[in-house]
Amino acid sequence: MSHLKLIKLLYLLDREALLRWGRPVTYDWYYSMPHGPVLSYTLDLINSEEAGGRTYWGRFIAPKSNHEVRLRDAAATPADQLSPAEEALIAEIFGTYGGMTRWQLRDFTHTLPEWTDPQGSSMRIEHRDILRYGGLSDDEIAQVEADLEESALADAIF
Repeated sequence: MSHLKLIKLLYLLDREALLRWGRPVTYDWYYSMPHGPVLSYTLDLINSEEAGGRTYWGRFIAPKSNHEVRLRDAAATPADQLSPAEEALIAEIFGTYGGMTRWQLRDFTHTLPEWTDPQGSSMRIEHRDILRYGGLSDDEIAQVEADLEESALADAIF
């Protein structure tokens, strides 16, 4: 799959999970970039030159080639890392947007209200921006942000 298409589909997945459940799937950082919003750390992994299976990513995802990414071995990829709800949301997002080309997805993500043209650079997209444009109240946004901070703290401890 085109890495541009993958990064857009992953952004749309995380965005929808955040709006529905108050938590993303990837817990990545979001940035507005010239081709639309991206998951920053995931994009760094896709673009990295690191060889082989030294990282979790590298064990399962082959290095990008001709702007395409692929699984190293689909049969060996873990199937127990996502909840049934996350798997259903992935199927829903792919069913809705998977038929679009990378350029159609780029153009579509440019219409999302949280995306700002960074004029050749990058700009952070905060969770609150997505939540606000998704119609949540200030109190609801504050609760989601508090829950996300609590999750981050728990991850750091354990």
